[in-house]
Amino acid sequence: MRIGLYPGTFDPITLGHTDIIQRAMALVDRLVIGVAINRDKGPLFSLEERVAMVEAECAEIVAKTGGEIVVHPFENLLIDCARDVGATVIVRGLRAVADFEYEFQMVGMNRAMDASVETVFLMADARRQAIASKLVKEIARLGGDVAKFVTPPVRDALLAKYGRT
Repeated sequence: MRIGLYPGTFDPITLGHTDIIQRAMALVDRLVIGVAINRDKGPLFSLEERVAMVEAECAEIVAKTGGEIVVHPFENLLIDCARDVGATVIVRGLRAVADFEYEFQMVGMNRAMDASVETVFLMADARRQAIASKLVKEIARLGGDVAKFVTPPVRDALLAKYGRT
């Protein structure tokens, strides 16, 4: 069984993330969505909220594709998380050249720690390249419409966080 790991903070999960998840499902038998506990980023949503949002969004994908998705919170090194879940492939989404530079460094470090885990990059769909969780949060905070970037349940969760229900 080929197991892939798609890690991220998912604060919140966006249509860009779900696009990568759907396409990654074609590459692996099981996709583990690693929800990072990254205290340095100061997430808007708690770990429990982020996991619940990812699970809800992935349930719809599983219903459509019939694939297997597991949501797994983690706080250790990405390569250790990959080992923990039995992943031989790490899936990363790329939006722009700036993403590649950071990801290139990460791949080098991960390969130095465990060369048996491969990293696969998926380019963001052209319609989704501009979507970034950070920008989605800023738009929601300032009263803008985020409907083009997230699903209605995620939009509602954002609005509730900013007292705009």
